[in-house]
Amino acid sequence: MTAPLEAPHDLVGIGIGPFNLSLAALAHGLQQHEFSGGLATAFYDQRRDFAWHPGLLIEGATLQVPFLADLVTLADPASPWTFLNYLKHKERLFPFYFAERFHIQRAEYDAYCRWVAGQLPGLHFGHQVDAVRWNPERDLFEVDFTQVDADGEAEALGRTYTRNLALGIGTAPYVPDPLRPLAEAPTVPVVHSAEYLDNRQRILGAEHVTVIGSGQSGAEVFLDLLRARPAGRERLTWLARTPSFAPMEYSKLGLEHFTPDYTRYFHDLPEPVRDKLLPAQWQLHKGIDADTIAAIHDELYRRTLHGGWPDVVLTPGVSVRTAGRVATTKVELHLEHLEQGTRSRLTTDAVVLATGYRERPLGQLLAGLDPYLRKDSSGRPRIDDRYRMKLDPTVTGTVFVQNGERHTHGVGAPDLGLAAWRSATILNTLTGKDPYPLPARTAFTTFGLEQREAARPRVPGALLPLVEHP
Repeated sequence: MTAPLEAPHDLVGIGIGPFNLSLAALAHGLQQHEFSGGLATAFYDQRRDFAWHPGLLIEGATLQVPFLADLVTLADPASPWTFLNYLKHKERLFPFYFAERFHIQRAEYDAYCRWVAGQLPGLHFGHQVDAVRWNPERDLFEVDFTQVDADGEAEALGRTYTRNLALGIGTAPYVPDPLRPLAEAPTVPVVHSAEYLDNRQRILGAEHVTVIGSGQSGAEVFLDLLRARPAGRERLTWLARTPSFAPMEYSKLGLEHFTPDYTRYFHDLPEPVRDKLLPAQWQLHKGIDADTIAAIHDELYRRTLHGGWPDVVLTPGVSVRTAGRVATTKVELHLEHLEQGTRSRLTTDAVVLATGYRERPLGQLLAGLDPYLRKDSSGRPRIDDRYRMKLDPTVTGTVFVQNGERHTHGVGAPDLGLAAWRSATILNTLTGKDPYPLPARTAFTTFGLEQREAARPRVPGALLPLVEHP
């Protein structure tokens, strides 16, 4: 006889970053909709409290999306969890109004998310999820977790049950293989940009500093270091694999790649086409915003006003082949210029790796579900257009994916501007009642040739499919 158990949750979220926080906020809002009592939810994260890229909250650094890309607005602008409502509660709405800021500072976005996380029920920090299994006898997912203390030591073990899961474990800092042994050694500072602020004073004390990486994080770190170094004695090098320190694609039509319309188009493409397309779109999300580029150039130019050039080297098109320590205080980087085909060496006293992030592997967490998972030709989970992992039909529950579906949904997967829309899609799917109505169209661009039936009336100016005659 099956032992009794506590009432299962409708939804358990694993990880509490911005995406699952968005999901929790909109799920909480279901209590105000005509939906029977809302959803029973719980969200777990091993950290002690909410933190969004704390190592990159550099003074003055801004988000690359407008403030409307908060946790809820683009799905429910009347929600109590909007950024504007946060400002109202903090009595800062009028100062923000007069500041005329469309892009807020990173630190302010982090403070806003902390405000939401501090008030939402059902968020369990200090809980590390260890394993997930499907229990066919109860038609429920089992979620095992460990409650940890401030030092990360185990305090208690627990288990909860749920009908559905939402994976929001995010991404992890990526350290290239040649530099991984150096990053793990304590003698010379070789740190990922995710830990920049924690190591900033140590890095500033180094005689020569090298920044590796051409994206927004690399630019922000380089600019911060440049502003902190005396003129003529900057001793900074900035290297990048990309052919140039390129601006991010920020034209209005270019930004339509971050709309639900483009997400649907990308999802419908064949898998080989998607895999080929993603690397070519790097400038949509790995470039540098124009204001940061301008600020770097302005700072460099200012240092030439009294003659001479700043002691900096900015070189794109360079890869790090190997690296090693020189004695115990320096690092030697072996470089290759991709276009010239030339090689060189660089000795430096500190390295900041602005080398981006990679999706956290799901294999260990989902090992108990592996027999039920349907995978593509590269061994990645198949994910449908409503963010559901494709599982064996015997599994009646659903596993939703947040920011782990770039291979199926494209460059918008990690974009904050699609957070509320994706969360609303998940909740509409769960409830089957569309408590968050979503627009049918979101872009002026039509990304593919629409297939229409031959008998369908022609709309003036619309494209019709080509018909080949024998």
